[in-house]
Amino acid sequence: KLKNATFVAFGATRRPNVKAADDVLLGALRDSGAPAVTLVAKAYDRHVDLALKTNLDENLAMIRDSVTHLRQEGQRVFLDAEHFFDGYRANRAYALEVIRVAMEAGADVAALCDTNGGMLPDEIADVVHDVLGATSARLGIHCHNDTGCAVANSMAAVAAGATHVQGTLNGYGERTGNADLVTIIANLELKKKKDVLPQNALREAFRISHAVAEVTNISPSPRQPYTGVSAFAHKAGLHASAIKVDPSLYQHEDPESVGNDMRMLVSDMAGRASIELKSVELGIDLKGDRELIGRVVDRVKEMESRGFTFEAADASFELLLREEATGKRPSFFTIDHWLTTTERGAKNSIITKAEVTVTAQGKEITCSGEGNGPVNAFDNALRDGLNQLYPELAALELTDYKVRILEGRLGTGAITRVLVETSDGKGEWNTVGVHENVIAASAMALEDALTFGLLRQGRKPE
Repeated sequence: KLKNATFVAFGATRRPNVKAADDVLLGALRDSGAPAVTLVAKAYDRHVDLALKTNLDENLAMIRDSVTHLRQEGQRVFLDAEHFFDGYRANRAYALEVIRVAMEAGADVAALCDTNGGMLPDEIADVVHDVLGATSARLGIHCHNDTGCAVANSMAAVAAGATHVQGTLNGYGERTGNADLVTIIANLELKKKKDVLPQNALREAFRISHAVAEVTNISPSPRQPYTGVSAFAHKAGLHASAIKVDPSLYQHEDPESVGNDMRMLVSDMAGRASIELKSVELGIDLKGDRELIGRVVDRVKEMESRGFTFEAADASFELLLREEATGKRPSFFTIDHWLTTTERGAKNSIITKAEVTVTAQGKEITCSGEGNGPVNAFDNALRDGLNQLYPELAALELTDYKVRILEGRLGTGAITRVLVETSDGKGEWNTVGVHENVIAASAMALEDALTFGLLRQGRKPE
């Protein structure tokens, strides 16, 4: 049973020249058990003629009859005035009459739909203001993102008097997407000081946004406003120095207000303040040791000159930080030798195998594995050899793998950068490897990934 949300059935008005009580689809909405129904109605005269193939008066009757019928059955009704803004431009009087008829029949809200997504904020505001003055209806807004303005258009509609906003979590939707409810709610709560959610509920925004991304199997956008992992990320040394004094100097809101965190990105632009703040974020106290911090800064810059990047590889950076702080890199195993082979079998099948020799806990282990490519085979072989000593590795899963070819860096031949994302079901971490050979680069990133995973499991390095 839903605790806060209301289940709403979605459908269209009755068909032309059919009684509301006899319309099969309208009957399905009536019998759905939903306490509320959203009815889609045509608000553009051209669509009435070409899509519904009926006349304008019959379309108004379809709206009136459908809303009245559902209201008599005790259901709340929201009207989605489809293509309203295009219809308003073509025939203002008729578009307004659609809204009047729906409200007179008992609709709770008439949502003005920018179905083709072509409107801009100032245009939305003007139309909403005019419709309110002409109809006194309770208005909603439904925007698509074809101009990149879905959120801005929704905010403009609210500023003009709309009190109902439609959208989707993370902006998922057809074509370029719908208005992102996460961003809209955060804007209304934090910028406009409107009480949209119960107290402190907005702090769940990050978790919910990412949970929905996980369920839909769509990678979260790192640059999504408020809830992206880069939304409160900082890199430049000057910014970091100021943030160390007062985070609000370079942040428009407290990231905790939406359940997010401030992140420091480590790069060749990093200064001492960036390194100090990043170490605090990772739970490593450098105790203001200027010599140590200087070594870390120099090493980061040297490694990035060779093609490494730590902006999206926090786990590799943490291992580097621990190495500089203690004089020894955390290690559970060393990769001594590896060999991969790929051959074509019968019926054009591809067979990839890997053999890996590692030393762990004083033992030399040689193991083999197969996969859908050399890196996958290498990963399988490595885990096969280590699982007997570190059964915790069975819980780790390689969830993303990116390869970038860095052409002619520093006048040399092309080198390969590999970024690996790994998960243990409770969190994710990213590691990096760089080498002229893609498998060697992958081996570096995988070694860091498994090492960091074992540290997360509470294992003490050798």
